Amino acid sequence: MSKQFNVVGIGNAMVDILARCDDAFLSDAGIEKGIMQLIDMPRAIDLYSKIGPAQEVSGGSAANTIAVIAALGGDTAYVGKVKDDQLGAIFAHDLRAQGAVYETALAPKTAEDETGRCIVLVTPDGERSMNTYLGVTEFLTPDDIDPAQMAEAEWIYLEGYRFDGPDSHAAFAKAIEATRSAHGKVSLTLSDPFCISRHRDAFRDMIRDGVDLLFCNKAEALSMVQRDDFEAARAELAAEVDILAVTDSENGCFIHQGDQSWHVPATPVEIVDATGAGDAFAGAFLWGITHGADLPTAGKMANVAAGSVIQHIGPRPEANLTALFKENGLA
Repeated sequence: MSKQFNVVGIGNAMVDILARCDDAFLSDAGIEKGIMQLIDMPRAIDLYSKIGPAQEVSGGSAANTIAVIAALGGDTAYVGKVKDDQLGAIFAHDLRAQGAVYETALAPKTAEDETGRCIVLVTPDGERSMNTYLGVTEFLTPDDIDPAQMAEAEWIYLEGYRFDGPDSHAAFAKAIEATRSAHGKVSLTLSDPFCISRHRDAFRDMIRDGVDLLFCNKAEALSMVQRDDFEAARAELAAEVDILAVTDSENGCFIHQGDQSWHVPATPVEIVDATGAGDAFAGAFLWGITHGADLPTAGKMANVAAGSVIQHIGPRPEANLTALFKENGLA
């Protein structure tokens, strides 16, 4: 039985605000160059009032992944919390303009927190200094999960960063149950080693009990199993899921399924900004496996997409991925 959606993503709903500035602006604003720091709402409002012209686009790790799938022509939907405010409207419009269905109920205008945002300040040398206010996206709850929508997904894609919210574990559990009850499949990205360290046991239980496809990078794989041996870490994780896809920067990716494994080399490219590489990798991989590609081919597509996004500033590919796949003999 066919499904309405190839992939439904669940994760943070943020607006990325990209603005250029000089080093003096960073110094005056008390911003340490080249790092990501969490900020509160007053700081976010103040900083937003001081920046110059900016590009504002829907963001968040899993939202970036869904945008990649939509750009490739996949049928997608997204679940993430924004407020009924200016930036919330920008998020919803931009994501829908990508081709994704977005129906998550807005936090009301009376909510204390605002729509989350990441103010990205880019200096002339290309360094990105990120100032992140999570806002209402932290408060995704089981009420935001529509079981009927989950039942219409071939795959759902869960963002590890969103596991930090007070009700997120319950929301993920509800989504997994609804998806699997309708014979859909579950994918998860671990997102960040620090996120793993905060929720290792809960992640491990979810992976063993409810995840079919696990995405992570080398550092996350090692952190999850608390090993120093990369090959052993992959073997341990691969035994707990149907498919494991692990990225290793310029070394490409490793894919495991059952007793089979593949190393897919990456094509060397000039790295301008690595932000969004993992998001693009997951998006292209999921698009591949929902459109008839075998796992090694999906891995090649994923490497091409990740390689594309790191060649420019910004977390989403600017090149036509379908054309890139054809150039690489993948479509």
